[in-house]
Amino acid sequence: MTTGGRNMLFIMSDEHSKRVLGAYGNEVIRTPHLDRLAAEGATFDAAYTNCPICVPARASFATGRHVHEIGNWDNGFPYTGEPRGWGHRLAMAGHRVESIGKLHYRSSDDDNGFTREILPLHVLDGRGDIQGMLRRPPPLRPSTRQLAEDAGEGESTYLDYDRKIRDAACAWLEDAAARRDDEPWTLFVSFVCPHFPLVAPPEFFSMYPLDQVPMPRLRDPEDFPDHPVLRKLREVQAYEDHFTDEDHIRRAVAAYYGMVSFLDDNVGRVLRALDEAGLRDDTMVVYTSDHGDNLGTRTFWGKSNMYEESVGIPLICRGPDFEPGERVRTPVSLVDGYQTILENAGIDPDDEHAPVDGLPGIAWQKIVKGVASSRMVLSEYHAVGSITAIFMLRWRRYKYVHYEGYRPQLFDLEADPLETRDLALEPEFAALVKEGERNLRAVCDVEEVTARAFADQAARIAEFGGEQAVLEMGSYPYTPAPGEAPRISGAGPK
Repeated sequence: MTTGGRNMLFIMSDEHSKRVLGAYGNEVIRTPHLDRLAAEGATFDAAYTNCPICVPARASFATGRHVHEIGNWDNGFPYTGEPRGWGHRLAMAGHRVESIGKLHYRSSDDDNGFTREILPLHVLDGRGDIQGMLRRPPPLRPSTRQLAEDAGEGESTYLDYDRKIRDAACAWLEDAAARRDDEPWTLFVSFVCPHFPLVAPPEFFSMYPLDQVPMPRLRDPEDFPDHPVLRKLREVQAYEDHFTDEDHIRRAVAAYYGMVSFLDDNVGRVLRALDEAGLRDDTMVVYTSDHGDNLGTRTFWGKSNMYEESVGIPLICRGPDFEPGERVRTPVSLVDGYQTILENAGIDPDDEHAPVDGLPGIAWQKIVKGVASSRMVLSEYHAVGSITAIFMLRWRRYKYVHYEGYRPQLFDLEADPLETRDLALEPEFAALVKEGERNLRAVCDVEEVTARAFADQAARIAEFGGEQAVLEMGSYPYTPAPGEAPRISGAGPK
C-alpha cells in the first residue's frame, strides 16, 4: 500500500572506509561536503556491510537478504534480478526508480528492478571473478601487485567514469525538477571511488603531502593476528608484498585519501544540483558504501576480513526523520536499506516491529526512534582467499567473529576500537564467546551455510571446465570501467 512519500537520493561509493571521513573523526582527510551532510542529518556509528566484497554486498543491499539466504557467495555469483528487491517493489507501485553508475550485477539484460539503468557497470562478461571460488586451497592472486604498482597521482578510467556518473546525476536532478512527477522518485547514484586502482587526480593527491600522510596502524609482526584463516588471506591477497618502502606505502595512502576527497567533491556537486533544482525539502538523502578498505592496517589492503576497516561502512541520512548532528549507536547494515527505501517512498512496511515479508532489516527511520535498539547485525564472507566460512555478529558493544572449523575472535569495540585485544583468547571471557556463538546460530546454521557455499562454488567451477581451466583464466584486480579492457594476470600456484 502506498501512503504518500518522498523522493530519495541514495548515494553509494565503493570501498570507502569510515575511518577516512571527517564525520567519523579523521582529522587529516578533507571531506567538507560529506561532513556537512552529517551535520545536517544522522550519522550511524555502527553501520556494516553484509559481506566485505562487492558483488555479495550489493546483492544483499538490493534484496534486503543476507548472503546465505540468496546464494550470491562471491564475485562470481552476481545478482540476476532474483529474488526481487526494493527496486522491483517501487516499480510495481508505479514509482520512477533509476540508477546511475556501478551496480555490479550480472547484466542490464536482467530485470534488476530499475526502470532505467544509466551508465551501468556490471561484472566482467556477465560471469565475474570465477577464480575467486577456488578456496580448497585458494591460489595466489598475482593481480594484487597492481595495487602497489598503480599507487600515486594521475588519471584512470575509474576517475573518468565517476565524473560521468556525477554529471549524469546532476543532469537527472535538473530534469526531475522540470518534470515534477506526481509520484516520488528514487535515484540510486553509485560511484566507484575510492576503490583501487589507487590513482588520485593531481589536484586532490597534492592535498596530502607524503610527510603528513598517516602510516597505517598495527604493522609490526607481533600485531598480526595469530590465526590460520587470516594468515592464508594475507598470503593469497599479498598486496603488501609489492610495496618497496615506507614512501611507497605513504603514496598509496595519499592516493586513497585523494580519491576520497575527489569522491567528496563529486558528492558535493550532486547535492548542490539537488538544492539548485529546488528538491532538497522533498528528498531524503543517504550516503553509504558497499564495504570498507583495510588500507594497510595489519598489512591487509582491500577488504575481505571482519576488522572494522573492512566490514564497517559510513552511513549518513538526511531528512525529516533524522535530527541534525544526531549520532546513532544501534548496529545497522545494508540489508536495512530495503525497508528504509520503501518507507521513504510511502509503501507500507507492515507492522513497525516486524520485518517486511520476513526480511531481516529495519528501516533506519525507525532505528533512530529507538526501535530494536538492542538488535544484532550479521556479515559473512565466502569469497577469494578464505579457506572456510567467516561470520561476524555485532551485538551491543561486542563483535564475535566465527571461522567455521577454527577458533573464533571476540572484541569489545567500546574499550578496544582498534581490535588489538582478542578476548576469545582469555578464559574469563568464555561466557561472552559462547553468547556470541549462540547469537550467531540463532541467525543461521553455520555448518549448513558453509557446506552449501562450497558446494555451489564447486558446481560453478565445474561449469567452467574444472579447477585447471579456471586457473588458466587468470585474475584481475578490479572490474574494468565501461569500455576498459580487463587487466588479466596469469594464474598463481596453489
